[in-house]
Amino acid sequence: MPELTTLPGSDILYRHWPVKDNKAVLLLVHGLGAHTARWNFLADFFVKKNIPSYAIELKGFGQTKDRPRGHIPTFEIYYRDILELTSFIKRENPSKKVFILAESLGGLIVFILACRYPEKYAGQILISPAFANGMKFPLTAYLNLLLLPFIPARTIPVPFTSEMCTRDTEYQKVMNNNPDEVRVASLKLLVNIMLAQFEANSLAKKLLVPSLFLISGKDSLIDENAGRKLFASLKLSDKSKIEYPEMLHALSIDLDREKVFADIMSWIEKRL
Repeated sequence: MPELTTLPGSDILYRHWPVKDNKAVLLLVHGLGAHTARWNFLADFFVKKNIPSYAIELKGFGQTKDRPRGHIPTFEIYYRDILELTSFIKRENPSKKVFILAESLGGLIVFILACRYPEKYAGQILISPAFANGMKFPLTAYLNLLLLPFIPARTIPVPFTSEMCTRDTEYQKVMNNNPDEVRVASLKLLVNIMLAQFEANSLAKKLLVPSLFLISGKDSLIDENAGRKLFASLKLSDKSKIEYPEMLHALSIDLDREKVFADIMSWIEKRL
């Protein structure tokens, strides 16, 4: 797996899986609690298809230095960082189409970005996009939101485990032993998610970017029905949805992930 690199002139961390003669490029955006190393299965698959990947390490997660972990004051920071990496990718890959692919919270972020900047991407692939929460937070978590005006960076536990993400028992062990996995979120981050979910629904009818929705059938982290409803509301002519009834939330690391990757590849090839 490639090492994390700092984007020149910035504090943005990313990984790059290069190929020599590429026919398109993927920009990968991970979800809540995740990090760029989670993309290794997917990126390796696409390297063999002559498609390189660049994966951004979202601030507050993985090996970024932002503290507290699990906190971001505004999603505008994510949008800015992803756009900056997008510009870098286009300079390194002139005339190549850039497809942006994201999972979970990353899917929510990318959807808004695609709505705002449709000219930037040839298509978006959303894996289990987090258009509505499916996790069961305890009552104390909601009571903590009363502290938001006073200590917005206060973090609370996020109630999900590796077993809720993947059925791959070996990769569950990898997740459980990886210090880059984050299982907390700040009060401000949680509010930012809710605001972004509202914005996504308000922007949905304006989406112009070709879109592929990939939805798991056994998801306890997000409400997959929200993704189905938003997909149905899209006025977009080039939209596709594939469902995987037996798979868990994190399709990119779950068992049978190669089927998901093959479906993504087939969709991209039709748009090259």
